[in-house]
Amino acid sequence: MKRRIVLMTGLAFALLPGIASAHGPTRQKVTLSAEVAAEPAEVWQTIGNFQDMSWHPAVHASTGENGNEVDATRVLTLGQEGGPTISELLYKYDADKMTYSYRIEEVAVEVLPVTNYSAHLTVKPRDGGGSIVEWRGAFYRGYPNNDPPPELNDEAAVAAVTGVYQAGLDALVEKFGAPGS
Repeated sequence: MKRRIVLMTGLAFALLPGIASAHGPTRQKVTLSAEVAAEPAEVWQTIGNFQDMSWHPAVHASTGENGNEVDATRVLTLGQEGGPTISELLYKYDADKMTYSYRIEEVAVEVLPVTNYSAHLTVKPRDGGGSIVEWRGAFYRGYPNNDPPPELNDEAAVAAVTGVYQAGLDALVEKFGAPGS
């Protein structure tokens, strides 16, 4: 009996690496921030309207319903008229704290290789004047099963979201200037 227990324990430990690698994707996170010369209220005036994402260079048009109310929706058209779209839902909005949270309801993985994406956009005062804009998101890669193709793996998802955030933050720095410039 003792030998059988030792054998079964050994077998269980031998299988653990295979079980661990078969768990599927893990939640990925990206947090980027930028410092701008404008005061928070001025920056919030530009980015605080969930319905208007015209400040982001990738967004050609933004349409939606219900303003900045929880459960408001927006559809972003990317690039040009008739370009790919992303449908999003606002689930938290606090104008006093200059922050909102939203999630993607629908996007083709060819456009943004993610699933179960949620994000938070916040404007905070910067020590010495100006603002800090923080954009953070959490998501899974675009391919939910094991062995994803390269364009839908974790690295592709992180790179795509990082690119979206960086482009938006760079546009804000261009619009408002960097502190001390």
